[in-house]
Amino acid sequence: MFLAAVARPRFDSHRNVTFDGKIGVFPFVIREPAKRTSVNRVAGTMETKPILSVTRAIIRSFYINKVLPSVMDKCPIEDIGNLIFIQQDNARTHIDIDDEEFCEAAKKNGFDIRLMCQPPNSPELNVLDLGFFRAIQSLQQKKVSQTIDELVNAVEMSFDEFSPIKSNHIFLTLQMCMDEIMKAKGSNRFRISHIKKKVLERQGQLPTNVSCDSNLVQEVLNFLN
Repeated sequence: MFLAAVARPRFDSHRNVTFDGKIGVFPFVIREPAKRTSVNRVAGTMETKPILSVTRAIIRSFYINKVLPSVMDKCPIEDIGNLIFIQQDNARTHIDIDDEEFCEAAKKNGFDIRLMCQPPNSPELNVLDLGFFRAIQSLQQKKVSQTIDELVNAVEMSFDEFSPIKSNHIFLTLQMCMDEIMKAKGSNRFRISHIKKKVLERQGQLPTNVSCDSNLVQEVLNFLN
């Protein structure tokens, strides 16, 4: 199992990548010495083993010791001091959005990083579920892995190889899902629109953001009230 964190990539006016959005992919594994000698290694050799039970304490540790330092290290300099949200899904082991230890660590170095949860039963609002994991898995399956270390290396290499352009397309799809959910008044019975992103990319006409009709926004506000 892995914990992955991504942000939307950024490009300059010539479509050169200025920020690839790859915060990191962190395996839930531990390194410990082998207790017995086997045909593959002698006792005392360091082994990589999966963490079989991921608890809330482990999630908190990964957020504070892995995700936050990576965000702070890779964040574009112009965003330092701006409000940054980290969206997590609603797994029971995830920490509360006002977790004291996380909040304290998230304010270091001039940052203002906060947690939020995606709406329940809405995988279309999770950019990882929307396409990122599937794309990474497709790359990873092209690499033969026979051990935990090889699997971890394969996933990390696939993460590094994943195109920021494809990642940007997924974030645009996320915006289109938001638009369709508003049209469906919060229902998940909708079809994701297709705008031929690859074609628009080649033509230099791919939008930075998906526009939302102001009348639709007002309709949704009226519906909620």
